[in-house]
Amino acid sequence: MDFVYIASITVAVFCMSVAVFQVLLSLGYPLGEFAMGGYYKVLPKKLRIMSAVNALILLFIGLVFLQHTNVLNSLDFLSTNILVWVITIFLGLNTIANLISQSKKERLFMTPLSGFIFILCLFISLA
Repeated sequence: MDFVYIASITVAVFCMSVAVFQVLLSLGYPLGEFAMGGYYKVLPKKLRIMSAVNALILLFIGLVFLQHTNVLNSLDFLSTNILVWVITIFLGLNTIANLISQSKKERLFMTPLSGFIFILCLFISLA
């Protein structure tokens, strides 16, 4: 097993973990200070819907990287070369957004998390 293979599994696990966090937000758990600017302890309905969508997107991101590194081969119809770069750039921007968030909790917890995932995705994209 090479590092790219392990990195893609790590990306998928972290994306799945953040997806679970997003589902908890969408269900009204009081974790809103860690996400979306930290303006709400419990997210309002519109942002809960956004969190549910974010959870699905995060699961898709994990699948894309698993497919790209051939950990999974069940999605052969999915061309991942461009997707991994789009996702990597998005995660870089997301890391910057977390870094400048007004929420101290979001800056302290989500910035390192998204930064770590971004670095792994960048490594995979360049490999």
